Amino acid sequence: MGLLAIFCVTRIRMSKETIKIFVGCDPNNCDLEQMMVLDYSIHKHTQQPVEITWMQLSSDANSPWYSNATTDEGWHTEKWATPFSGFRWAIPELCNFEGRAIYMDTDVIVLCDINELWSHPMDDKAIVIAKGGSSTARLCTSVWDCSKAQQYLPTLKQMRADPTGHKKLMQLIKEKPQLVQPYQDSYNNIDGENLAIEEIKVLHYSDMGTQFSHKYALPRLQATSQEHWFDGTIMPHPRQDLTELFDQYYQEALSAGYLLENYVVEPYGSFSKATQINYHGNKVTRSTAESSWLANTLKAIKSKFSKKPNFTLDD
Repeated sequence: MGLLAIFCVTRIRMSKETIKIFVGCDPNNCDLEQMMVLDYSIHKHTQQPVEITWMQLSSDANSPWYSNATTDEGWHTEKWATPFSGFRWAIPELCNFEGRAIYMDTDVIVLCDINELWSHPMDDKAIVIAKGGSSTARLCTSVWDCSKAQQYLPTLKQMRADPTGHKKLMQLIKEKPQLVQPYQDSYNNIDGENLAIEEIKVLHYSDMGTQFSHKYALPRLQATSQEHWFDGTIMPHPRQDLTELFDQYYQEALSAGYLLENYVVEPYGSFSKATQINYHGNKVTRSTAESSWLANTLKAIKSKFSKKPNFTLDD
């Protein structure tokens, strides 16, 4: 049976399943606008049943996202770029190592039927479908084969106890790129990437400094004397059409009965993570001229003479 035939059979079978989506988000209600827009965008384009699990740090010892820095229990987040960076690796175990599961960051707008991604074909050697190729992999929007992933992942207990666990597993992907099945389409489009909106399947407004939701979230948080977890510089997104797209979906969600308060949780409180004070965004949203000339020159020289392939990963 050819790959196309296998894909068609797989898609028909999976179209009857409930699509499991795990979303990494802030535990202190900073991401409510992002959560609402993502939730609405998924259901706007998808008829199939969808089950969303919001992955947020929790003070509940019975939660899989439990973390207590005082007692040194649960997840250790101090080396993560976000409050949820390492959670993606726990998804296969939480699905009992059965079936598939989609992982997404919360700063995403879905612009297609999510079943397209859910039923994407996967090589026998791969354990996850993600954006990438021979020199890069971005797991921030991905599809896990939970059964196949089991042999490569530590247990949930081991991951939670290891502050460097996230980094180690990213290194695993770097050393074994065959574990990643690249997308066939734009299911993790980073901040537009010069594509028209009509060509984008899943928009990931990844640059934390230019996220569309800031104009709603920051005033809301300031009104109650709260601070956003992102501590870097905030600036406008370079694409006005994408800014307007977020605003459109935000208003559509409210008109459809979605409410920010539906996503509110008991705030977790302070947590340890890496700072973004020196965060420089990505090449799509920030021109290379904004970067240090010396840093860019040294990076280019190092890349030219390095014997190892320059393989890059997301955070």
